Amino acid sequence: MELTCFLNKCYLPPLPHLSLPFCKNPNPRILSRKRNNFCLASASDTLVAGSRKELVSKKDNEFDDLKSWMHKNGLPPCGVELKERPSHDAKHRPIHYVAASDDLQAGDVAFSLPNSLVVTLERVLGNETVAELLTTNKLSELACLALYLMYEKKQGKKSFWYPYIRELDRQRGRGQLAVESPLLWSQDELAYLTGSPTKAEVLERAEGIKREYNELDTVWFMAGSLFQQYPYDIPTEAFPFEIFKQAFVAVQSCVVHLQKVALARRFALVPLGPPLLAYRSNCKAMLSAVDGAVELVVDRPYKAGESIVVWCGPQPNSKLLINYGFVDDDNSYDRLVVEAALNTEDPQYQEKRMVVQRNGKLSVQVFRVYAGREKEAVTDMLPYLRLGYVSDPSEMQSVLSSQGPVCPVSPCMERAVLGQLVDYFNGRLAGYPTTLHEDESLLSDPNLNPKRRVATQLVRLEKKILHACLQATIDLMDQLPDHTVSPCPAPYAPILK
Repeated sequence: MELTCFLNKCYLPPLPHLSLPFCKNPNPRILSRKRNNFCLASASDTLVAGSRKELVSKKDNEFDDLKSWMHKNGLPPCGVELKERPSHDAKHRPIHYVAASDDLQAGDVAFSLPNSLVVTLERVLGNETVAELLTTNKLSELACLALYLMYEKKQGKKSFWYPYIRELDRQRGRGQLAVESPLLWSQDELAYLTGSPTKAEVLERAEGIKREYNELDTVWFMAGSLFQQYPYDIPTEAFPFEIFKQAFVAVQSCVVHLQKVALARRFALVPLGPPLLAYRSNCKAMLSAVDGAVELVVDRPYKAGESIVVWCGPQPNSKLLINYGFVDDDNSYDRLVVEAALNTEDPQYQEKRMVVQRNGKLSVQVFRVYAGREKEAVTDMLPYLRLGYVSDPSEMQSVLSSQGPVCPVSPCMERAVLGQLVDYFNGRLAGYPTTLHEDESLLSDPNLNPKRRVATQLVRLEKKILHACLQATIDLMDQLPDHTVSPCPAPYAPILK
């Protein structure tokens, strides 16, 4: 059936946060990966110009424009429609989403969007050029897609992608929970993540975006002939870093990773995909490349009007927050990382390094602790940590001659190893400014700031994993036969981070 769309009645000026700038001379050559974040500039730089009154008068046609644009360019009748829900912030416009237009059953094709309505590097650059650009290791596919859309936005209504770009402006790079990626949060807002390793990941990702921005001009000169249709300046003159960053984050929030396709098509921007589709960790439905189109087959029944969800891939909640601005309480892929390293000051470091390598580990080993499998993770760490506590040369020789991760374990050594883990987990929990109980109280407040809410959801789930690890370690310690034995001294104990 025909795709129907219901636009909100007030077409407000594009929000400064995600609008792409209309700088005098944009750069013609590099493609960037931004699709949701096209509203990154000031209001005066927005794609849709005009007074507030004029914009309001255009609201009724906005859904129709997007719908008719897709149908005009090959979208066949389908089983979805566009609807809207209020944003958490009254200052922001409502969020659009894809919903079932009729009842759907598992296995039904919700829609099949032709490739003519999908943005990929193949469409933008062509296979050979894509390969050349990507092998330079200068820019990611996402940066290329973002830059491309930024230049297209400068074309205004002349751009084929104008209706789609306008929708991205409207979404402001927000996911279905109406929260932007922490990459766009202020320093005060990032403080909500204090204690979480996600905060460092955000800062590291931001530095990576900055490095890509600094390479834009280089790639522009390499592929200048491809951008002759854009009579603008080179990228860093056409777009300030903050604008590129917002565009990059927007594309990051909506790009689809297609499977079993050529390199130049693996990252795609799909007008009916995210952010209009909601992500879910426990969903099996995926957007797939099928016979000249991108198709969505639903994995569950839907009633007419229900929001349609797709799988976001096996990502922990830290990645879901950074990439899409949400946290999933039922995420079976959620995890924390514990890094253990052999002490390089240990006189027997080289021998221990040989032992861990023989058993498939590294001298600096990352242990992934999955939610619900904390006891298993703690048990997996113990042989590695015990090895670090071996100090007697004869015991070390026994370990070297044995098969498997076997160490002589005395009660005092085991108590020392478990004690180190207890101190480690307690130390990580102490790094958070709030307790689990305080997090629960915050989340019970219906008026909690959306960014604070999603950050609190994240740190709460992290603390649950750490508490479960701590309890598993204490349980093992309680099983030791002699509680009067003191922990062994460990001058070269492994280092935990």
